[in-house]
Amino acid sequence: MTAIMQQELKKALAILDSGGLILYPTDTVWGIGCDATNSLAVQKVYDLKKRAESKALICLVSSFTMLEEVIHNVPPVVRQLLQVAKKPTTIIYHQPQWIAPNLVAEDNTLAIRIVQHEFCQLLIENFGKPIVSTSANISGQKTAETYQEISREILEGVDYVVNLHQQNQAAQPSAILLLGNDGKVTVLRA
Repeated sequence: MTAIMQQELKKALAILDSGGLILYPTDTVWGIGCDATNSLAVQKVYDLKKRAESKALICLVSSFTMLEEVIHNVPPVVRQLLQVAKKPTTIIYHQPQWIAPNLVAEDNTLAIRIVQHEFCQLLIENFGKPIVSTSANISGQKTAETYQEISREILEGVDYVVNLHQQNQAAQPSAILLLGNDGKVTVLRA
């Protein structure tokens, strides 16, 4: 890990610990993030994005082990799907636990991605808890594909902007799959 990454990690962890919001690079697009177990922090994300709580947010975990802490009895098909996935893949699970109630959708589901980005993995591992990830834009506006496209309102609305990978080219949103209670998988976004 580089000295710059270590410094950025320390700053971002301090903000997450204090219930604040960060703007950070992920394995997809730039994200607004917070402690996924802190209802007040999650509410700050909804407020900044001007997003109704009925439109759920994504949660990031660092490993399959952390996923199993949030989702009881993850079906074996999930591990198989993630091993063959060619791009970051978010899966919607039923009955999450240990998560802020306002992060969970009305139908008791939660979208979770095991992150494949070095900084994100280190951040979540060191934080020891899942974090929120939602695109860095006001709800209803176009998703910022690069750091340079992020609006001033978002930049000024977070408590800390991670100073890494700001020159990277456009990334793509993740694939989204719905895991039914019966184990059936439905592709919502390829």
